[in-house]
Amino acid sequence: MENKGKVLMQKYEFGRLLGQGNFAKVYHARNIETSQSVAVKVIEKEKVLKVGMIDQTKREISGMSLVKHTNILELYEVMASKSKIYFVMEYAKGGELFNKLSKGKLREDVARKYFQQLISAVDFCHSRGVYHRDLKPENLLLDENGILKVSDFGLSALTECKHQDGLLHTTCGTPAYVAPEVINRKGYDGAKADIWSCGVILYVMLAGYLPFHDTNLIAIYRKISKADYKFPNWFSPEVTKLLSRILTPNPKARISIEKIMTNPWFRKGFNSKPVHNKVEKALVPVDIDAVFSSEANNNAFEAKKDMAKLTNLNAFDIISLSSGFDLSGLFVIPIFRLGLTNRIVTCYYN
Repeated sequence: MENKGKVLMQKYEFGRLLGQGNFAKVYHARNIETSQSVAVKVIEKEKVLKVGMIDQTKREISGMSLVKHTNILELYEVMASKSKIYFVMEYAKGGELFNKLSKGKLREDVARKYFQQLISAVDFCHSRGVYHRDLKPENLLLDENGILKVSDFGLSALTECKHQDGLLHTTCGTPAYVAPEVINRKGYDGAKADIWSCGVILYVMLAGYLPFHDTNLIAIYRKISKADYKFPNWFSPEVTKLLSRILTPNPKARISIEKIMTNPWFRKGFNSKPVHNKVEKALVPVDIDAVFSSEANNNAFEAKKDMAKLTNLNAFDIISLSSGFDLSGLFVIPIFRLGLTNRIVTCYYN
C-alpha cells in the first residue's frame, strides 16, 4: 500500500490497491475537491519504454478519449510525472464480470442484459472508428448499480490503422476470444472480429465455460478456425440460433451488429433509447510524446534491441522450441508478443 494517502497533483488522494499487472497498478482514489471516487491507473514509464509499449499507451488514450458512452469506462484525464503516467478513470465499484462468471453461469435474462449493454457499447465504438480487439470478461467491469462498462483499450485500433485494403493486419487479442480471421495473414474487419468476441462472451455467460478450450494453444486455434464447439442442452433455441450466426468462421457470413440488435431474443427488455448521453467533455490534452524524453527513448531503443530475441517469438515459436512438436502446415501466423497474466494469455503485435 505504498501509495495510500499520497496526493496526486494536489487533486487526487490515493486509497487501496485495486489490481496490478506487469506494467501498471490501479488504485482507488478520491477527488479532493468533489469527493468523487475514481480509479487511477499508474503506469511505470521505464517498463513501458523497455518493452516498446509507447504506441500501445498512445492507442489506449486515443481510443478511450473518442468514446463517451454509458457502457464504456470513461477516461477523465491523463497526467504524467518524471517516472510515471497516470490515467484517471471512472471507478467501477462492482469489479470484473469475470468474477461473477467464476462462480458459474448466469441466468439467461441476466446474460441478455449484459450482452445488450456490451453490444450497445461496441456498436458505439465502431461508429467512432474504434475497434477494441480484446473483448473478454476481464475487460468488462460493473459499476455499483450493475451497469456494464467496457474497459482496457490498450489493443484497440482506430480507422486510420487500416491498410490500403481497408482491413486491419495486427494479430492481437486473447486466444480463447479471438476471431479465426485474426490469426491469418489476409487481414480482417475489426468490427466483425469484435462481434465474434462478443459471441464468445455470451456463450461463456450462459454456459459457465468457454466454447473453445484446450490446454494446448494450437488445439484452441484449430477449434476456433473450424468453429468446433457444442451448445449445452440448456441453451434456448433462440440463443442457439443467434450464437450460430455470430460464431461463424467466415466473417462475410457473420451477423452484423445491426442485425444482432434487431434479433427477437436480443430485443427482449432492451431499452432502444440512446445510451451515449454523457456530456461530451474534451479530454484534458496531454503531449504523450513529451512524456517520454529523448534520453529515455534512446535507453528504450537499446533495451528493445537486447530484448528482441525474446519479444519477437510468437506462441508457435515458443512451443516449437520443445522437442516433439512439428507445427509446420498448421497455421501461418505473423509474429506477435506474449503478455502473460495469472489467468490467460493476451497476444499482441506492434
